[in-house]
Amino acid sequence: MPAARRILVAGRPGAGKSTLARQVAAAADVPYTELDALHHGPDWTPRPQFDDDVLALATSEAWVTEWQYPQARPVLAAHADLLVWLDLPVRVTMTRLTRRTVGRVRNRTELWAGNVEPPLRTVFTEPNHIVRWAWRTRHDYRTLVPEARAAHPDLALVHLRSQADTEAYLQALRAQAP
Repeated sequence: MPAARRILVAGRPGAGKSTLARQVAAAADVPYTELDALHHGPDWTPRPQFDDDVLALATSEAWVTEWQYPQARPVLAAHADLLVWLDLPVRVTMTRLTRRTVGRVRNRTELWAGNVEPPLRTVFTEPNHIVRWAWRTRHDYRTLVPEARAAHPDLALVHLRSQADTEAYLQALRAQAP
């Protein structure tokens, strides 16, 4: 089987999708595109060209990106060779997400298009605050991944359930690199 050249990394918020995607891209010598950077415009508004950018990415020769955003998932899955599912325990992902969010708020970390995380108190007032949204959607990939595999039987799957699985996968991927 030839090496995958179009690779998706799936997982709930806080799983480490972007970090793993960058590591996979480096190991596979394939360009990485951060999907959040394509999606978010100023003031957290979706960029109008997002769908076109996703299609251009999906139809390009080689890439690694995160598998997120409902309108992007089917387009990306239809063109991907491999889906890497980072399926870490909820307690791990929620802890990571909370720490990351608090750190970003405290440091006023600029994210995409000049956006910063809102004040922490908004976790209590905003239904779609990242922490609340992550909790509400924490089991979504248990349905999304099997649906994608059913729709795309040739889509290979790597299911990583722990940090040890992730490290072993990366080590194997690096060993295969030319």
